[in-house]
Amino acid sequence: MRLIGVTGGIATGKSTVDRMLADHGAIVIDADKLAREAVRPGEPALDEVAARFGRDVIRPDGTLDRGRVGEIVFADAEARRHLERITHPRIMELMQERIAAALAGPAPLVAVDVPLLFESAREGMFQGVLLVYAPRDVQLRRLRERNGLDEDAALQRLAAQLPIDEKRDRATWIIDNSHAIDATARAVDLWWATAVR
Repeated sequence: MRLIGVTGGIATGKSTVDRMLADHGAIVIDADKLAREAVRPGEPALDEVAARFGRDVIRPDGTLDRGRVGEIVFADAEARRHLERITHPRIMELMQERIAAALAGPAPLVAVDVPLLFESAREGMFQGVLLVYAPRDVQLRRLRERNGLDEDAALQRLAAQLPIDEKRDRATWIIDNSHAIDATARAVDLWWATAVR
């Protein structure tokens, strides 16, 4: 096994597990970071986003105001789909470049973190999917604490993804990240020892 997808739900702790995989020697490619690259100043996708959503989604320094865009697209499913049509082709192009470079190297595992992996039907790209799991109530609490959202705004973000238990049913492997960080670390250690060859 060399190439896996990593996914989860919002606020399940994918970044935490990504860091643990990297500590074991995996190359981790984060689709969220690629999404930021796709809309950097000077990128055509940024101009398209501004044309679709208005210049007020661009900060004075020329960068995308992700918070403002989030307010728009999580309240309007059609707006979210339009944003995805603009950004996803460039994100996929960047992802394919990074995967090819990583697979050419000696790392025992290339892990591609794709938050909407099942929603975008991308599981076929990988030899298996590792789900970072936390129950919905834990997601909601973490999301509100982390992002300072009221309950309605947090629920909008959860509703934009498949329910975490549906993702759990579709995953190849599951890391439960609903408890203490030490428990997650032990689960990742055990998974690495048994799954990565």
